[in-house]
Amino acid sequence: MSNSLYYQPKREIDTHFIMPQCQSLNPQLCYSNISNETSKVVSPGQYNTLESSSGSSSYAQLSSTSSLTFASSGSLLDSSSYQPDQYCSPDYANNSPMSNSCITDDCGDLKCKLRELESVMLGPDTSDLIDGYCNMIESGSHVTPLEMDSWGKVIEIIARKDVKQVLAACARAVAENDELVAQWLMDELRQMVSVSGDPVQRLGAYMLEGLVARQASSGSSIYKALKSKEPASADLLSYLHILFEVCPYIKFGYMSANGAIAEAMKNERRVHIIDFQIGQGSQWVTLLQAFAARPGGAPHIRITGIDDSYSAYARGGGLNIVGQRLSRLAQAFKVPFEFHAVDISGCRVQLKDVGIRRGEALAVNFAFMLHHMPDESVSTENHRDRLLRMVKGLNPKVVTLVEQECNTNTAAFLPRFLETLDYYMAMFESMDVTLPRVHRDRINVEQHCLARDVVNLIACEGAERVERHELLGKWKSRFTMAGFKPYPLSVLVNSTIKTLLKNYCDSYRLEERDGALYLGWMNRDLVASCAWQCS
Repeated sequence: MSNSLYYQPKREIDTHFIMPQCQSLNPQLCYSNISNETSKVVSPGQYNTLESSSGSSSYAQLSSTSSLTFASSGSLLDSSSYQPDQYCSPDYANNSPMSNSCITDDCGDLKCKLRELESVMLGPDTSDLIDGYCNMIESGSHVTPLEMDSWGKVIEIIARKDVKQVLAACARAVAENDELVAQWLMDELRQMVSVSGDPVQRLGAYMLEGLVARQASSGSSIYKALKSKEPASADLLSYLHILFEVCPYIKFGYMSANGAIAEAMKNERRVHIIDFQIGQGSQWVTLLQAFAARPGGAPHIRITGIDDSYSAYARGGGLNIVGQRLSRLAQAFKVPFEFHAVDISGCRVQLKDVGIRRGEALAVNFAFMLHHMPDESVSTENHRDRLLRMVKGLNPKVVTLVEQECNTNTAAFLPRFLETLDYYMAMFESMDVTLPRVHRDRINVEQHCLARDVVNLIACEGAERVERHELLGKWKSRFTMAGFKPYPLSVLVNSTIKTLLKNYCDSYRLEERDGALYLGWMNRDLVASCAWQCS
């Protein structure tokens, strides 16, 4: 999730801090006709990959259902309740009898049935694959009755065109280096997915791209190619703004963090805010307005903004652009203001870079940023924990954390794939409610704001995998070990966010538990927010 400004394509955007200049999108619209549409199944020639989609292409209530995958035993596993030891279930020992759901006990009958099903569903092009598998079955080499049962289930899910389960089966084949099955399922998926289809078809197109890249051991090059093919900066900025408007996730994160900072600084006369990923600076518009309206006058505000390359490209220049815009806005609000730019990435920040001054109350903001910092599983430097320890040494009054509630940091490939599928499925479904499927910028928003992250999660490993989310429970452990304790939530913040959500579909839900706020879609938590103070 990247920071964004108010939307006005290809024009100067100084006034966007105050009011959007484009025709606004109405988040209250729920396109009920979408849920009644027939899923679009496209031919292989119609399939659009990330690289082949044009940047200018045109393009109720949905349930975020759990995805299923195939265990080596042939049983189906629900990804929403995945536990690693389920793959080693004692119910499927080597001497287990053949499952009653096996296609047939006779290999000749099996071969005929497979050929018949393949002829109807897949055409003649897969005859060699069927020959290979049936010869293995007849010879008894490397195929158990349980694998035959699993093969039958694969045939069933392809017949149903169940994109989620075929994706899960393909991911398992990739994880087990079963190239024959993986390639066959990728070919099947190309006929099921589309960047202009329903949510699972659209997400499936990007996840398939990741699987192809991983299978070809080209994840890094594909990811770099996507970065090099980004649209013009003004267009990217407009896509980020559309995402900002149609879904409340980023707004929720900014509002909850700002509320904690405003509460902590309510009696301070000089305030210093360090934003470890300032992006376009849009988070601080409402906070400056709130400080301007404070009884007794606004405090002196100094913001230290730390950069990232993605945001620098989107805004078309360095942090001086953000500083100038915020300064003009603060002047309009009559708020004493300074801006300090730090033109380096977060993992390179040292104590000398943040410019601490005596007499200033300090707030530190980590909004959608820490998951990009490599931890102990990637580098011995462990920048994720190093930054927290450094910040603790600054003795801040409050530290805000906003992160995606997703578990992809140290997970092995298959459970990480399932988690990515489940998480982004909920996000794509939520976008479907507000942004109509025929909207001309839908493909651009999803491809340039979301798809690159999906491909990185699936196709890349090691230091090249920069999307490394953790659940809030893990973040709490890190903050506690660094010497922080929870900062109490503000009742006002909770009520303000509830008011915000009234402008969106009622399938969004806000929950407060264990000292944190969670924003979710249906039954899936998507973003978590909390605040911390020194112990």
